[in-house]
Amino acid sequence: MAELKIRRYRDDDDEDVREIFTLGMSEHIPSSFMHILKQPLTQMILVCVLSALLTSSMSILLIILTVTLLLAAGRQGVSYMVTKYIQTSLKQDFSHIRQTYLESPNSCFWVAESQGSVVGAVACSPTQFENFLELKRMSVKKSYRGRGIAKALCRTVADFAREQGFQGIVLHTTVVQTDAQKLYEHMGYHKIREFVVPEVIARLTNFTITEYGFNLKQNRD
Repeated sequence: MAELKIRRYRDDDDEDVREIFTLGMSEHIPSSFMHILKQPLTQMILVCVLSALLTSSMSILLIILTVTLLLAAGRQGVSYMVTKYIQTSLKQDFSHIRQTYLESPNSCFWVAESQGSVVGAVACSPTQFENFLELKRMSVKKSYRGRGIAKALCRTVADFAREQGFQGIVLHTTVVQTDAQKLYEHMGYHKIREFVVPEVIARLTNFTITEYGFNLKQNRD
């Protein structure tokens, strides 16, 4: 993209960055709901409810209404959890981007700008692994995807990590972020491990997190 520009975050980017993050995370609500529906525990509960209704009532309308209400409640629950995560994130580092990323050692926050508009963002900060940085908060506006912006943001983080003398980069994605996983694997990231989010609901629905790693010495642009 000839008009694409990757630059460091400025304070007047705050509203755009928060909006891109919020919209990007909200897109995962439908896929998260479908993931839960596919789980054996969820299907067992639905079968038990249907069996109980068929035994106690001959009303097809009641059965349809009950199942519809259960599905609606489930989707609302997923929406609540995602919204809660978004709100928590906005109150944490997104409220202090300059202090968290630009004024802290070995950290940075960039935006992707196309024709004067902020269309993507990414950040990095130190992690618990020695000599590794963590790529985080990457998101690109839906209407601008497929144009190489995410790849450019990944390369920006890799260049920064090399300049700072780090050995590699780590990042985390959820089980429903399949497009992101394909992108990272195409960029040379490899899976390190998978683990389940510690919350009870996440454990019951097998909502896993995948940790990826990128070796800067083995992968050079």
